[in-house]
Amino acid sequence: MPTTDSNRFDPAQIAELTRRARAWAAADPDPVSQAELVALIEARAHAELYERMLGDLEFGTAGLRGVVGAGSARMNLAVVIRVTRALVDQLLRADEARRRPVVIGGDARPDSARFADAAARVLIAAGIPVKRFPQPVPTPLVAYAVRALGANAGIVITASHNPAAYNGYKLYLANGVQVIPPLDREIATGMQALGAAKDIPLGDLAEQDQIQSTISDRYRAAVRGELPRVVAERKLRLVYTPLHGVGAELLEQLFSEAGYADLLSVPEQREPDGRFPTVAFPNPEEPGALDLAISLANAEHADLLLANDPDADRLAVAIPTPAGGWLPLTGNQIGLLLADFALTHGATRGVQRVVLSSLVSSPMLESVAAAHGAHCERVLTGFKWVWTAALALEARGYRYAFGYEEALGYSFGRAVRDKDGISAALAFVELAAEARASQHSVLDRLHALYREHGLWVSVQHNVVLEGGAGGVRILRAMQQALDLPPSELGGRAVSAVRDLRVPEADAPPWRGPTLLVEMRFAGGRVVVRPSGTEPKLKIYVDLLGDLSEHESINECEERALISAHSVARALIRALGLDVA
Repeated sequence: MPTTDSNRFDPAQIAELTRRARAWAAADPDPVSQAELVALIEARAHAELYERMLGDLEFGTAGLRGVVGAGSARMNLAVVIRVTRALVDQLLRADEARRRPVVIGGDARPDSARFADAAARVLIAAGIPVKRFPQPVPTPLVAYAVRALGANAGIVITASHNPAAYNGYKLYLANGVQVIPPLDREIATGMQALGAAKDIPLGDLAEQDQIQSTISDRYRAAVRGELPRVVAERKLRLVYTPLHGVGAELLEQLFSEAGYADLLSVPEQREPDGRFPTVAFPNPEEPGALDLAISLANAEHADLLLANDPDADRLAVAIPTPAGGWLPLTGNQIGLLLADFALTHGATRGVQRVVLSSLVSSPMLESVAAAHGAHCERVLTGFKWVWTAALALEARGYRYAFGYEEALGYSFGRAVRDKDGISAALAFVELAAEARASQHSVLDRLHALYREHGLWVSVQHNVVLEGGAGGVRILRAMQQALDLPPSELGGRAVSAVRDLRVPEADAPPWRGPTLLVEMRFAGGRVVVRPSGTEPKLKIYVDLLGDLSEHESINECEERALISAHSVARALIRALGLDVA
């Protein structure tokens, strides 16, 4: 719509933008966001209105997600009501819709409770039973409850690790897996066909049923029941932070029951607070997010540092180094360690096990799987694809062993069909306890994997491009990567380019089509894709280091990381974008 990058609009564009904004405001059931949009219209804030009315929020890698505010492209009460009503229309196609409940939970962000209220009221008005968590809860617990309570669907109001200004809407189906195409597209189409959000019927919250705390007991028992039987003393000193999220209570209970009594939660970050007062970005991958935890770990001479993101579906780990510092492990390092741990302990006679990872996760998993006689399956980004593929492969006779994605997402066990930072945390601590029992450290185990399978390093560069203009630049960069891919990157000749918009013949749905480009070169590859939840172009480089038999792991790793960053920066330049 804008005529120039400076967001100047001609009269016809202004008239159309104003018309759409007024129509949305008139249909908004929330007087606060309605007034917010009307004020922008009256102030003739056309650039801001353009961003807010750019389109509808869409299901990405993990549901709907956006900045809270007025407008169709923001997260607000009207959007929640509309998407829930579109879900209702899908559910009512089955006769059982009014017999089976929908589970609703949410995190501790400022608007999560009222958004969850709105979703519940839409369902109740349609005659669909609602089972509701009465307090903020971790996303994995809601995913578990969908199947445990025989629900028809599950809704989680959360923006996971996004900044405080965001919120979102995750949707699980009856199988406990997040919604995938074509149903997500059908729900989006249904939203567009609806009338005004203020005219959608709303029921009485008194008719919802509260989920009892026993569901947490069942979850913890299921997680403990799936852990390998590790013979080791559980005397590790652990430091943990939920980053102001909702994971502390459930994780502390789980660890206590598993025998890990020496667990210290960072006091400044233990209680749920959706404003995230001690961190600018509540993602444990972000610089500075673990500073308070590291400070406590140093003061208490901890053996291991664990962190969840605010809805507790991700896990970060930092380990002590021989030099006395702390090393945050990458998502791939955690995933490879857990995969090896799961495969080492989970042998089954006559059944081939399968491990899964996203296409942008480390290629090293294939070697780890092969060493254990397991099958490795690659899937699209988003944990919905890990478990969609897992269920399909289990139907063919495989046995699920482990799944992960490099963005700190892990599924250890089968109780939760999504990433689960709480069960993964306990599995990792069991791994660490077992290593200590054999007079080794976690770092020793990682280095042993490198010696056996090759030293793979992985780096990620994000180019943040906000707003509508940023979205256009992201799409242009993706098109350039396809039409004019560079012949070399960081001194490495590009040997092949793969366009995932066109998957290979007979590819299963979990491998495309999707907007993702992979460029291969000797000893590695680079992958570029737009983020499904944030205004970013994401670039991933995986590189196999040249590790000689007697060379230091650290020296080889440092050299390989320098090369990997060089490849990423070269691609950013080739796409005409500023270096992030």
